Amino acid sequence: MSADRRFTLDANVLVYAAVQDATRRHQIAEALLARAADRDCVLTLQSLAEFFFATTRKSILSPERAEQAVATWLELFPTTGATAGSVQGAIRAVATHGLAFWDAMLWSLSKEVGCRYLLSEDFLDGRVLEGVRFVNPFAPGGLPAEVEDALR
Repeated sequence: MSADRRFTLDANVLVYAAVQDATRRHQIAEALLARAADRDCVLTLQSLAEFFFATTRKSILSPERAEQAVATWLELFPTTGATAGSVQGAIRAVATHGLAFWDAMLWSLSKEVGCRYLLSEDFLDGRVLEGVRFVNPFAPGGLPAEVEDALR
């Protein structure tokens, strides 16, 4: 796979995919995960952990169902975890770019593993930070053409 097509998904995309309702966000997240499964998508252990925490804390899923979702995604996607370098990059990003620490951590790790896109509703949509573009998959108008291309 081409490095310019690599992307990752924030926990909020995973949470919306797991919420079994007919909302627009659920439909978009579910379709996105289905497409991502055979594309150059790398999940972070941070996003998987945040998914488990959010869905069980808010009683969206039982711990058993949340665990099963995480296990499925661990089988489907390559995953990556924090390194000393990604922690240092996150600390730098807090000071230099004004990101909240856990957002900076996700960004830093995404950058470290060569992601061009970080799909999340929690960042400034369209902002490019040191080569990583933040993309809100739930924004009106859908995904930008270059991100759609990465999902083909």
